Amino acid sequence: MLENFIIFLVMFVTIIGPSAVTAAIGYASIRALGRNPSAANKILQAMVIALVFAESIAVIALLILFNLFGGRA
Repeated sequence: MLENFIIFLVMFVTIIGPSAVTAAIGYASIRALGRNPSAANKILQAMVIALVFAESIAVIALLILFNLFGGRA
């Protein structure tokens, strides 16, 4: 029972973390576009790179989680 709760807690943190980063990146990029619309290409490039890093961290964390607890649940 406790092991299932730990698995749920780690999966919750693994999902909420990158979701919060994605929301922050979206908010910051919209604000930056509002201030300087002519820099849209640079803002888009930085936003995509940041989103790729956030999602790759989420995928790696889920892979580690499944590797650690995959055979037990």
